[in-house]
Amino acid sequence: MTPSRPDSRPPRPAQPASRRGFFEVRWRQFRRAPRPVFRAVASSLSVALVLGIAWQIYDIALDRGAVLPGGDLRLLLVTLYVVLVSVMGAVVTYLVVPLPTAGGTRKATRSGWSLALGLFAAVPIAYLVLVVLHEILKPLLMG
Repeated sequence: MTPSRPDSRPPRPAQPASRRGFFEVRWRQFRRAPRPVFRAVASSLSVALVLGIAWQIYDIALDRGAVLPGGDLRLLLVTLYVVLVSVMGAVVTYLVVPLPTAGGTRKATRSGWSLALGLFAAVPIAYLVLVVLHEILKPLLMG
């Protein structure tokens, strides 16, 4: 004898899965990013914001006519900013993103892959933060 269902209705036939659109898939990936990727992006973003705001203050001071020692060092500082964000983002990611462990029984380890993940996250974030600060925030502040 087959077990009866409580509602005594026959089961519905399985519907084929519908294909999601490109933007729907990307939105789902954005909402459910893996923890290591989120941590890499967050660490690089925090470093880029702190250094980018410092650079923006220097840039605005020069535009307003402040005479600073060393003259106009914006090009050198932008280069230094990108290098520092890349290196510090990679190092911070190395420190906060351990390799996954099976069942969490052994001690979390780190490898060069954590550094690589941090570097690949830091480089575009450095440029994006700089563009947002310089092209959006600066005109609002200079108004």
